[in-house]
Amino acid sequence: MNPEMDRLLREYRDYIEDYLKNNCFVYPQEPQQVLFDAMRYSLLAGGKRLRPVFVFDFCRMCGGDWKQAAPFAAAVEMVHTYSLIHDDLPCMDNDDYRRGRLTNHKVYGEAMAVLAGDALLTGAFSALATADLDAETRIQGVKILSRCAGELGMVGGQVLDMQSESRECTPQEVEDIHTRKTAALIQAACCLGVLAGGGSSEQMDSAKTFAHSLGLAFQIRDDILDVIGNAEELGKAVGADGNKNTFVQLHGVDACQEMVRIYSQKAEAALAAFPDHRFMESLCRGLINRNH
Repeated sequence: MNPEMDRLLREYRDYIEDYLKNNCFVYPQEPQQVLFDAMRYSLLAGGKRLRPVFVFDFCRMCGGDWKQAAPFAAAVEMVHTYSLIHDDLPCMDNDDYRRGRLTNHKVYGEAMAVLAGDALLTGAFSALATADLDAETRIQGVKILSRCAGELGMVGGQVLDMQSESRECTPQEVEDIHTRKTAALIQAACCLGVLAGGGSSEQMDSAKTFAHSLGLAFQIRDDILDVIGNAEELGKAVGADGNKNTFVQLHGVDACQEMVRIYSQKAEAALAAFPDHRFMESLCRGLINRNH
């Protein structure tokens, strides 16, 4: 990214960090402080904040005031955070660390981690419903996020992923998993940004196409890095997905490189519906060509 794009990325990330810290789950008079502590422990753990960035920039590209979309951006990040807390639980992936820190259940216990995730999911829809936007926009926001995060989206993808662990999947089944597990929440973020920015139906459709293509390109690149990546750059051991149903396992590295190229082109082509898409195009290329 050039300096201008870097500045905008920092501005988006700084804004959502401040918003989450100062506006989310701060209830000093309530007695259940341990719950809020557990929620904020994971919500404020940092990370790339990509989903809020998608909300902000798609709002901006549609001509809206991107700062007004902060409640929508926060809602997506709450859903993402809850999914990570639950994914780390012993009954799921059973992970002890995330982003270099102990996972939520290792600090607060399994029961509190489950409840923190539940409260974050509920809080996401409260954020949508109370945003300073018109009623129809808020209703449509609830519809978008619930579809992408629920049984037809992210949760459905997690179920398919769990069912795939004991058998070999077809290429379509692997795509079905990641269209829901990875791409659906990216789609929610992009579409919420279009909604908050007052975008057209054409721009909404383009945002869906972009998110679907970017989500698959991102996942395929992740699978490639698990095979050929540098462990130090990745921050984790390579080969960790060797026994899982991955795109590389099904197609091989060379074919996957070509798939990344094709999906990348589709994602970038979808951005033509937005007048000033230089930032998102640059971000897209950076994500797809990353080494970690």
